[in-house]
Amino acid sequence: MADVLLRDLRKRYGSSEVVHGVSLELKHREFIVFVGPSGCGKSTLLRMIAGLEEISGGELFIGGRQVNATPPGERGVAMVFQNYALYPHMTAAGNMAFGLRNIGTPRAEIAARVATAAKTLQIEHLLHRRPADMSGGQRQRVAIGRAIVRRPDVFLFDEPLSNLDAALRVQMRVELVQLHQRLEATSIYVTHDQVEAMTMADRIVVLRDGRVEQVGTPMEIYRHPANTFVAGFMGTPKMNLIEAQVMSVSPGQVAVTLPGGRAEAAANGTGMAPGAPVTFGVRPEHLRLTTGEGILRGQVRAIERLGRETLLHVAGAEGPTLIATDTGDSAVRIGDTVTLAIEPGSGRLFGGDGMALPPSAATAA
Repeated sequence: MADVLLRDLRKRYGSSEVVHGVSLELKHREFIVFVGPSGCGKSTLLRMIAGLEEISGGELFIGGRQVNATPPGERGVAMVFQNYALYPHMTAAGNMAFGLRNIGTPRAEIAARVATAAKTLQIEHLLHRRPADMSGGQRQRVAIGRAIVRRPDVFLFDEPLSNLDAALRVQMRVELVQLHQRLEATSIYVTHDQVEAMTMADRIVVLRDGRVEQVGTPMEIYRHPANTFVAGFMGTPKMNLIEAQVMSVSPGQVAVTLPGGRAEAAANGTGMAPGAPVTFGVRPEHLRLTTGEGILRGQVRAIERLGRETLLHVAGAEGPTLIATDTGDSAVRIGDTVTLAIEPGSGRLFGGDGMALPPSAATAA
């Protein structure tokens, strides 16, 4: 397995640049997830690593070797596609062995590798079936097996679970993480599903419009989003973002005025003056019902009952509709008027440019 280094990687189609100078260092045995909305460049970036898209600028290294001009088959990568890409006239064993036969691997070694991969994926009973005789999950396992038998330095996954039903996606997420740990592989996984990103990744790369917005562990990105885009994209449900104004600045704290009251965030407000526009962010789990003073008094417009908790969509006379959490057996009904309060210390503050205000030295310690 190997490290992967992207140094100012760019992709252009004619005069249009779609990947803008991406630089990343992906470590040996890491499970890295590229996540972002449709059209953000995540699949294009993966295909550039695979050698399926030409690199327009920058450098790509795999295992310390520059591979910009190296053919796909010589890069030491194996890719699992969204649509499985299995040959319909071949059995599962034939599909898994096809690439090895093409490079002249001895028959005995091919048989041994296919058998080992099939045992790892628990698909020994499928080896003589054709794709038409398999379920979606079984086809995906065969596609993954085809990648395993090549013994690549890097596994690349391009939204491999998007064609599966919800229950099977959960099962396959767990299986892929377990497989990654057993193979001690370096894996790069592309998805638009933030739940997949949060539950599978060692580190997440959040992309937008061909640029990296933030890189970090799932909880780093969830708790400390770098900007309002990441805050609004990562999390189910997303972070509440409220337009506000600075009320006062003190060491380690910035007090802001919200449509329904005031709140404080632990942030370095150096250089900020009262009246400056900011965005106040708070996760739904930190926004709760109260019988006292709060930041918003409004009407419940929608309710999502998820079993363990209930999500309340609350609209005030001013400001956006906010999402708050209540207990699973919440007695609140649509149309009720409620007051919301913020858990102390849970607010995040973003400047007028949308970037998160850094914590002060005191709060960072």
